[in-house]
Amino acid sequence: MAQDYYQTLGVERAASPDEIKRAFRRLAKEYHPDAHQGDKKEAERKFRKIAEAYEVLSDPQKRAQYDRFGHAGPAQGFDFGPGDFRRTREAFGEFFGGRGFEDLFSMFFGEGVRTRERAGRTQRGEDLEYRVRLSLEDAAFGAKLRATAARYLSCEGCKGSGLAPGTKLKTCPSCKGRGQIEYRQNSMFGMFVNVRACPECGGAGELAELPCSDCGGHGRVREKAEITIEVPPGVEDGARLRLAGQGNAGVAGGPPGDLYVVVEIQPHPVFKRRGQDLEVELPVHYGTLALGATVKVPTLDGEAELKIPAGTDPDAVLTVSGRGLSRGWRRGDLKVRLRIVVPKKLSRQQKKLLGELTSSLPPAQ
Repeated sequence: MAQDYYQTLGVERAASPDEIKRAFRRLAKEYHPDAHQGDKKEAERKFRKIAEAYEVLSDPQKRAQYDRFGHAGPAQGFDFGPGDFRRTREAFGEFFGGRGFEDLFSMFFGEGVRTRERAGRTQRGEDLEYRVRLSLEDAAFGAKLRATAARYLSCEGCKGSGLAPGTKLKTCPSCKGRGQIEYRQNSMFGMFVNVRACPECGGAGELAELPCSDCGGHGRVREKAEITIEVPPGVEDGARLRLAGQGNAGVAGGPPGDLYVVVEIQPHPVFKRRGQDLEVELPVHYGTLALGATVKVPTLDGEAELKIPAGTDPDAVLTVSGRGLSRGWRRGDLKVRLRIVVPKKLSRQQKKLLGELTSSLPPAQ
């Protein structure tokens, strides 16, 4: 018969999250196998049931499913082996002062849970990030840039192996090749076992008989390298371009990391960018809007002609197709926002003509 999670924790079905957490912490302390006075196997079985109940009732979504469907609800999928406690880890961390869950589990079950795998001596190089500032023109049409960046390169003296010529690797004397060191300590809960990477070999289990004198055994040296950055047309502000294999060289002959180029586009004094489109403001006189005209407008690659129809409204936005930014086969448009200019000074003749024109027009609607 399936267990009732509320009954397992000894709480009401309307219990609050804090009440559920307090019940779990109390029962976990009572039934962990090392602290429990009685049948250890029964205590372990009870402990797992308590953990399973808390895993469901501490998660609002899982609790709602359980309340509605019980154990027949959508696949719960629990596997409470040493590596699969999830929300339960948080409660243990709070109760036992923030210690790692694996260490706490080793406290409960004696010999510990060894979750750390031995680290290989050969390691991939780190990824790097480089920022470039581009003009809007470079972003529009693409650019090929050369830059100098500090990074680790493979050591030429040892060809990246980290070994002096004619030497080889030896077993680490500290960890005897295991790559891990165990620290044991007795506590009120039993034996406390902490497994850490060996500090001498870094978890590799091996050391160089004689490290390379050029790189100190790391297989790489830090230098300033010249890199070529090809910026594609139409690149966005904030885009991250990946240059595979252009990051730091790997440790002891490992593969290199990648270089990520972050693009910053500088503001333009004339144009504003809206995706693939550009916007520009064009000052015009009232007569141009009333009578219509063909005018010149600036673009990123020269001038273009724009036809303004007669009777165009002020603040109208007209389009010059295909004069924006490229992306693939398509190029955006240039949006031209018209701005009427009111003359500040007029001659006597101009005032007379403008007055006659204004008086001859019908009232404004």
